[in-house]
Amino acid sequence: MQFRYRARDKQGQLQTGAVEAGDERSAADTLMKRGLTPIAIDRSAPTSAALPGWDNIKAKVADALQPKVSLDELIIFCRQMYSLTQAGIPMLRAIEGLGDTTQNKSLRKALKDIHEQLERGRNLSAAMAKHKGIFPRLIIAIVHVGENTGQLEESFQQLAVYLENEQDTRKRIKAATRYPSFVLIALVVAMFVLNIFVIPTFASMFERFNVELPWATRALLGSSQFFVSYWPLLLALMVGAFFGLRYYKETPPGRLMWDTLKLKVPVIGSILRRAMLGRFARSFSVMLGAGVPLTQALSLVAEAVDNAWMENRVIEMRRGIERGENLSRVAKQSNLFTPLILQMISVGEETGRVDTLLLEVAEYYERETDYDLKTLTARIEPLMIAVVAVMVLILALGIFTPMWDMMSAYQGR
Repeated sequence: MQFRYRARDKQGQLQTGAVEAGDERSAADTLMKRGLTPIAIDRSAPTSAALPGWDNIKAKVADALQPKVSLDELIIFCRQMYSLTQAGIPMLRAIEGLGDTTQNKSLRKALKDIHEQLERGRNLSAAMAKHKGIFPRLIIAIVHVGENTGQLEESFQQLAVYLENEQDTRKRIKAATRYPSFVLIALVVAMFVLNIFVIPTFASMFERFNVELPWATRALLGSSQFFVSYWPLLLALMVGAFFGLRYYKETPPGRLMWDTLKLKVPVIGSILRRAMLGRFARSFSVMLGAGVPLTQALSLVAEAVDNAWMENRVIEMRRGIERGENLSRVAKQSNLFTPLILQMISVGEETGRVDTLLLEVAEYYERETDYDLKTLTARIEPLMIAVVAVMVLILALGIFTPMWDMMSAYQGR
């Protein structure tokens, strides 16, 4: 954020201007490094608010068109920063070198801006905070703690390990859900093809024989006629529902409803919940190990879990801590953890090793998630086979039963 200041230089002359900083104290430190003695520091309005409406919209569109920074690129960035800082390379040279070598345009632009801010005397975490669309708050907070404790290289190492585990969990979940997703898509496509192209052919044949058709055949013919007559409307409704649901998911009520429903899906919901609890425990452990205060760590972890329902539970835990309750009690009140995990948190609180035991909790949940993901395909296959069998049964009853009746009638003549 930007601060307006009035200060005296070494000659006692009054100086005024603006400085970028994370808070007033950081702004004062920056001015003192420049040889200025601050008299007054006031927060100025954000520069984005000064933009006219159309310019603001154009700025948002331009940001949206910028290539996203993937989790893999953030991992590489943290690994490189750890290696460079550990080797003793000055921060300015490290950021400049990474900005010149990175392939992602958004990350390169952000690193060049960070380099310019560092040259003006701003610290790294405050410069990274200007690019929250690229660097999550969790990364910024741990970098800030690393700067204040003189352990910046260890902070980048912690972040790299955390992000690698997060990437591994995401890949395993995607790989496990790929098979059922393809099956469902294939079933939907097959339903459209059968109703629009296959069943109408049999319908014209049945009409010529003028026989009474069984209920399954009448149902198939009715659905086929509906698809043939209204397929443009159905297609438009599907596209509209897709984008409408996507827009609704971006709103706070829609995101809460969607994230709650995901956790209630049979088989998959329990896996997603364990994966989120593992993410919560690992990120919370990283934050506490880096020295982030407990309430601030809970606020940052609430965003890291990436689920509105669980985010609300974690925020309630933070409020309980602010009321003076201990961690084990608010964890029990949240109804998120099993008794075994609650006992581990309680022991960690008593021994002062909460971050270490939370890391063990994360590994416990990740092992459970890994086992569930390995057996997910075997658990979903019977359900998929049952759905396909029902479709085949309806098609067989609807198409082949009247054909057999007609053949029997023809042979009996």
